Amino acid sequence: MPDSSLHLLSAFTTDPKGGNPAGVWIGDTLPSPETMQRIAAEVGFSETAFVAPQTGFERTVRYYSPEVEVPFCGHATVATGVVLGELSGEGTYKLATTVGEVPVAVSVQEGQWQAALTSVEPTHTLASDALVSNVLSALDWQLDELDLSIPPARAYAGAWHLVLAVSKSERLAHLDYDFDQLKALMQQDGLLTLQLIWRESPSVFHSRNPFPVGGVVEDPATGAAAAALGGYLRDAQLNSVPHQIMIRQGEAMGRSSRLMVDIPVSGGIVVSGMAVRL
Repeated sequence: MPDSSLHLLSAFTTDPKGGNPAGVWIGDTLPSPETMQRIAAEVGFSETAFVAPQTGFERTVRYYSPEVEVPFCGHATVATGVVLGELSGEGTYKLATTVGEVPVAVSVQEGQWQAALTSVEPTHTLASDALVSNVLSALDWQLDELDLSIPPARAYAGAWHLVLAVSKSERLAHLDYDFDQLKALMQQDGLLTLQLIWRESPSVFHSRNPFPVGGVVEDPATGAAAAALGGYLRDAQLNSVPHQIMIRQGEAMGRSSRLMVDIPVSGGIVVSGMAVRL
């Protein structure tokens, strides 16, 4: 077995032209933070997961964007699960992340590898008027375009995201924001991405996720934000539970993604999807 290997996949899709690309590095021991940051920058995807050791159902994982380490990344976790399945077989892999243990159930479904992660315990706080106002300004959006039946909130399931719901799909279709202004606001508030959503039905949501904190204009599939949204919908009693929603993301970017989110009565949120080799 080589000392390490690097795998390139796209998560939340069965088409290499869709989904969100991720790097998955697997080795005997994790490299230094400086080395992980360098590798992630060289890979250039929104995140690369670093996994050690190379065998067993208990692994340690760290996530790096091209610019910074991130506490948790859903699409890179799904990609990791698929790689572990290919290399080590089906089963539930327990990933030790900086935010807690994340179990990933890996199986073959209709000939395709699938990974289902269970997030750490979600939480949320309603967003302050000042934060909402400042973010709307950076997005060049208006307050009256929001769907306030889903109040603006800071939501967490391993990383913090700002959930903003819009009342019309057209608002979500046009996204052109001030990158530096939004990045500064998000860094100040400890946000990883924005979870900009339109609710098509109780079970179908459309999402776009600016990720300037990681040096990325937009993420085509954001599993961590999907888990955070699921937790928020449940804990704010905005959805009946148990419930499953599908999040459609990446379509405006030409990288169609499908994220299945299972919201149990209590505990972590389950986010599942396929991943394919690039």
